[in-house]
Parts: sequence; C-alpha cells; structure tokens
Amino acid sequence: MKNKHALITGATSGIGYELAKLFAKDGYNLVLVARNEDNLKATAQEMEQLNSAIHVHVIPADLFEPGAAEKIYDKTTALGITVNVLVNDAGQGEWGRFIKTDLKREMDIIQLNIVALISLTKHYLKEMVDRNEGRILQLASSVSKAPSPYLSVYAATKAFVLSFTEALVEELEDTDVSVTALLPGATDTDFFHKAKAENTVTYRETDLYTPEEMAKGGYDALMSGDRTVTPGFMNKTQKAMNTLMPDGAIAANMHKQMESSMKEDGRTEATHAASKRERESINSQKEGVNGDF
Repeated sequence: MKNKHALITGATSGIGYELAKLFAKDGYNLVLVARNEDNLKATAQEMEQLNSAIHVHVIPADLFEPGAAEKIYDKTTALGITVNVLVNDAGQGEWGRFIKTDLKREMDIIQLNIVALISLTKHYLKEMVDRNEGRILQLASSVSKAPSPYLSVYAATKAFVLSFTEALVEELEDTDVSVTALLPGATDTDFFHKAKAENTVTYRETDLYTPEEMAKGGYDALMSGDRTVTPGFMNKTQKAMNTLMPDGAIAANMHKQMESSMKEDGRTEATHAASKRERESINSQKEGVNGDF
C-alpha cells in the first residue's frame, strides 16, 4: 500500500475521522480535507502515530465555496498524487420548517452535499477509469429513502447521493472501478449541533450509533466493492420497513423523530473525541467573532 492514497473529506471528526484511521491502519497514505487547519494538523499527527510508515497530506478547504473541489484536485495533481480511493464524507444539514429556515444556508448545503461531491467524483473518477483501478465511498444516509420533515433539504441531498451512486455503479459495470454508498443511521457526531438539531427527539432521546461502527461498515463494503451498505441492526430494520411503508407514513414517522424533545435530561453533546474537538473549535471561533473571550 506504500504508494496508494486515500483522499477523505470531512476527515477531522465523526465518520470521516474513523475512516481515516482504518485507511491508516491498512497502510494507505492519506490526503485529509477539512476547513479547520489546526484540526487537520492534529488529525494528521494522530494518523501518523497509528502507522509511522504512512505519509499524510493536509488540504485546508471549505467545500461550501464554489470551486473548492477543483482547487483540491489541482493540489493533488501538482503534488503528483494518484488518488486510489476517494471518500466524499463531508456533509451538513439544517433543522427547521422549510418556510422558516435560511435559504442561503440551504443553498450552501446543496453546494457541499451535492455540487462538491459531484465535482470531486468527476475529477477523480475519470482518472480511475483511465487506470481501470479505484474506489469511491459516498456518504449517503439512512434518510436517503425517507422524506424527512424539519430536515427536508438535507434528506433530499442524500437521496440524490444514493441515486447518483447507484447510477454510476451501472455505468462502471465493465470496469474495475467501484462506487459504494454508505447509509449510516443517526450517529454520535457533531452533525446535530451543526444542523441546530441537538434538541430533537432523535438526538436527545434515542441510542446513537458510534462513528467507529458506521465507518467500519462503510470501509468493509468499500473494499468488497458493494453497491450500498446500511450498517447496524436497527438501521437495517428501519430500511426494510421504509421499503414496505408508503412515503406518507415514512414522512410522518420522521416528523415525530425530528420534533423538539421535551426530555430535560437527554443527550446534549457528542461523546466521540474528535467530534467534541470539532465542536470546541467551532465554539471558539464563534466566541472570537463575537468578542466574547
């Protein structure tokens, strides 16, 4: 693996961080992409401690910005890096009734979850097909087939990711390049805080999957060349139920899960260490902007 590289977006927290660890342990050199350079450097150091034989490149980039994907591609090209595995992990959501949420924020989410993902896939997939070698892991979601009130735009972007992935699988059938969609369930990451969904029934009252469990399921499926993977027993059960239930019933069920929780002593923050670090850095930046140090 000494010459193989895995490029991972959203690599400093949550599932992306745990995927980076799995690649590092297997001897892949890493190209880590995220917005916070300090967190990137800390993550790179942790990965090299896991496996001193690998090299880790960091590319600070804000995938909310149009053109960021092209800058990442240009950077790896300039460094002479062949990306053997692409992991499009970065993604965010926004909680609230659609008529009340901010349009600019939701257009940014579409830019991140769809446009940046398409762009990175386009650039690196073309090279993979030319070499007839490579793998791509796309982060979809358990809501990819579940209309989700209060997370309507996020769920729609993840439905796109799943459909896009399954179409590419068919297009690539006569090649040795694989594309896999990971459909994680609600997971103990900073997602809910970024989405302003930390007071929902799902976050405060239900058991969450660990990022390690979701990452391992995605990693194994990627290496097996599977089309999709839905890790976790309850996640699989819900997916099966969604296949049988009409869309209206699915939406009604998601509505209940995404409502505000009345539970006073429920979960308030992620316990995953890298995700907590991400939240702390975000809070520190907000304090700096507001002059609250």
